[in-house]
Amino acid sequence: MPETTTMLPEGVRVGDERLITVTPPAGEKLRGLVARENAGEFLRVAITGGGCNGLSYKMRFTAEPKRGDILVHSAGAQVLVDSKSALYLKGTVLDYSNELIGGGFKYTNPNAKGSCSCGESFNL
Repeated sequence: MPETTTMLPEGVRVGDERLITVTPPAGEKLRGLVARENAGEFLRVAITGGGCNGLSYKMRFTAEPKRGDILVHSAGAQVLVDSKSALYLKGTVLDYSNELIGGGFKYTNPNAKGSCSCGESFNL
């Protein structure tokens, strides 16, 4: 995925890996999914209410950023984070594992005080 930041819509800021870092294995998996899913070249990572611990991670591909988004280039991936979710994600690492048990995308969030066993929800 090219790291182009020209032609960003008004109100979209460029961030850096202090907000979110994608590991090389996660970046490789994301590039493959972007090509396969054909739903857009940006990965939107958001925090929503819900899950067994109060807050939940959400990921989806999108074709373009929205006003208020922060764009982070990391490991060849283009990650979009809305400004509200950025408050909860600062310093997070997104990793990927091919392991049969416990594999998939994993978040390491230094802001989380606790998380569920599946790693998909957390609390502050």
